[in-house]
Amino acid sequence: MAGPDPLLAESLQAIARDIDSMFDALLPAAADNRSVLDQAMRHAAIGGGKRLRPLLLTATAAMFGVDRSQALRAATAMEAVHVYSLVHDDLPCMDDDDLRHGKPTVHKTFGEAIAVLAGDALQAFAFEVLADPATSGDPFVRAELVQVLASAAGAGGMVGGQMLDIAGEGQALTLPEITRLQQLKTGALLGAAVEMGAVLGKVPAEGRTHLRGYARDIGLAFQIADDLLDHEGDASKAGKALRKDAEAGKQTFVGLLGAERAREQAQILVEQAIAHLAAHGQEADVLRALARFVVERDH
Repeated sequence: MAGPDPLLAESLQAIARDIDSMFDALLPAAADNRSVLDQAMRHAAIGGGKRLRPLLLTATAAMFGVDRSQALRAATAMEAVHVYSLVHDDLPCMDDDDLRHGKPTVHKTFGEAIAVLAGDALQAFAFEVLADPATSGDPFVRAELVQVLASAAGAGGMVGGQMLDIAGEGQALTLPEITRLQQLKTGALLGAAVEMGAVLGKVPAEGRTHLRGYARDIGLAFQIADDLLDHEGDASKAGKALRKDAEAGKQTFVGLLGAERAREQAQILVEQAIAHLAAHGQEADVLRALARFVVERDH
C-alpha cells in the first residue's frame, strides 16, 4: 500500500517530532516519590502514535496564520487528552491490552494504580497547558480552547462514547446507533482538534461550519478504517492486538456493513470531507491529504 503523499509525509514527521519535543519540555520530572508517575506519563506520551489530532489542529491553525509555537501547545494539550484515554482504555477493567504503539502498555510497565494516576495527571496537564498565557495572549481564546476540549472529552463526547461502547457489547446495534457511538468516542476529539485550530485563528463560530463538516466526515471515515484494520490488518504494523472487537462482542461498521461496503462508505466520506474545503486554496492541502490518508493507511 502506498504511503502518504510527500507533503503529508513531511507534515507527519514534523508533528511527531515537535509533539515529542513539547511533551519532553512540558511534562514534569519530579525528584521525589512522584518520579515514577512522571516516568509513566512520559512512557505514555512520548514516542508513538500517528499524531493525527495534533496535525489536524496545527494544519487548521496554519490556514489562519496562527504562530506554530502556540498551535503546538494547544496540539500537545489535545494529544495529552487522547493519550490519557488510551492509558485508561488499555486497563484490565476496560480493553485489557498489553501493547500500545509497539511497546508495553502503562499498566503492564508501572502497574494499574500508577496507570490510573498517569491518565488522571495527563488530563489535568492538558488544561493547564491550554490555560497558560503562553498558548494565547487572549484570555477569551484560552477560555474557548478549554471549553471546546472539555466538551469533546467528557460525557457529551469521548467518555460518553466509551460508555455507549461498553453498553453496546453483545447488543445488535443499528447503523445510526453505531454512528452516534463513534461520533462521540472517536469523532469528538478529531472535531475538537479542527475547531481549536480555528479558535486560535479567531475564526468566529459561524465561520467554522465547513470545518465542522470536514471533521465530522473524516472522523467517521477514520473509525471505519480502524474497523477494517482490526478486521483484516497486520498486528505487527498496528503495534497492538487486533481482532479484539469481534471477540468482545462489539458492533462495528464492518460487522454491520461487510468489509467491501464499509470501505466504499469510508471513501464517500473522504470525498465529502474534501468537498467541505472547496473555499480554500493550497493552504488546505495538508487537510485534504490527511483525509485521503485516513482511509489509505495500513496501521
